[in-house]
Amino acid sequence: QVQLVETGGGLVQAGGSLRLSCVVSGSILRINIMRWYRQAPGKQRELVATTSSADSTNYADSVKGRFTISRDNAKNTVYLQMNSLKPEDTAVYYCNVYLQRLGTYGPHDYAYWGQGTQVTVSS
Repeated sequence: QVQLVETGGGLVQAGGSLRLSCVVSGSILRINIMRWYRQAPGKQRELVATTSSADSTNYADSVKGRFTISRDNAKNTVYLQMNSLKPEDTAVYYCNVYLQRLGTYGPHDYAYWGQGTQVTVSS
């Protein structure tokens, strides 16, 4: 019922930029928190950036100053602008949202994941 579709991944050279998008669709009452995670092969999934309904943002130290998370509430979309990309940024990037929807017994909150999009940064 709730779907997250990610786009924007691809291959880019070091120093280049990519912009990831995550569009949330379905019967949604409110999107509370939107996050970007990433996971490289053989490594643990890492929280990259967070934006809240209050428009606050938070970043992992490894991406501060290079990545920017933003949100378009009218489009139920979260973006991750990635600049000055490094080979170390190579990973599958996942969108995660914590949202409220109408359930059988009223509104309830739950987290949903996107399908992941591959970002590869070459040197």
